[in-house]
Amino acid sequence: MHPNAAMLLAVALLGNLMLPFVSAQNEPKINASDQTILSADTSGKPVILQCSLTTAHTPYHESFWMKNGQEIPSTRTEQRNTVYRITKPRADDSGEYMCVYTFVMAPNANATIEVKAKPDITGHKRSENKNEGENAMMYCKSVGYPHPTWTWRKVEGTSYTDIDNSTGRFFITNRNNYTELNILNLDINTDPGIYECNATNMIGNTAETTILRVRSRLAPLWPFLGVLAEIIILVVIIVVYEKRKRPDDFIDDDEPVGQMKTNSTNNHKDKNIRQRNTK
Repeated sequence: MHPNAAMLLAVALLGNLMLPFVSAQNEPKINASDQTILSADTSGKPVILQCSLTTAHTPYHESFWMKNGQEIPSTRTEQRNTVYRITKPRADDSGEYMCVYTFVMAPNANATIEVKAKPDITGHKRSENKNEGENAMMYCKSVGYPHPTWTWRKVEGTSYTDIDNSTGRFFITNRNNYTELNILNLDINTDPGIYECNATNMIGNTAETTILRVRSRLAPLWPFLGVLAEIIILVVIIVVYEKRKRPDDFIDDDEPVGQMKTNSTNNHKDKNIRQRNTK
């Protein structure tokens, strides 16, 4: 290899090795607030998130805020120091916040601030009413960050029975702040009861319950059977009433005819007597 070519190759290799260090030195520097934990003690107190761009080697353009990967409207500013205020923090306000700085000739730079809170279950079924043999679905959804670990169990007096996907009839599906319990082919003897969903993260936990009622297969026929029973009872009452009527209430077909004949004969005899007396 020609000496000059070897020297050029060595310089190129050295430049490639030094590039990450030069790039790291030229990266913008951002000072950001520490993580915040929302609790009952901080409830009602505003939470202030701050970021400050302290060093930038390229012209700065503007900054904005994001929450859980989505830009927060009306937060763009040209100031190097940017503030986002949560006026009345709730569990729903928890999440991963990010201040993002944009530059004219360089990629964006950002810093992340976590706002944490224990789970708060905001939606669940209070009750589920099904017929035996059908399928039941119960769910819970929550707010809070980090996303919780979900568990289900059945309340049996003062004890609990944990539920998992090993039975073949119970199926649990978890997706971040949402959980769902499906029970297939309901059994009227073993499945009715109180079911509890529990959400737990590093800050705390919370739980809610759903009452499952399972009706007999004949349940849809109950209205019809009720009407049928009323008709039968009414017919029985009518029959009994008719049988217990007084004899005078019934018409004797022979008696009026006999009476009419007797009266007719008597009238004929009286007429003959009157005629003889006249003669």
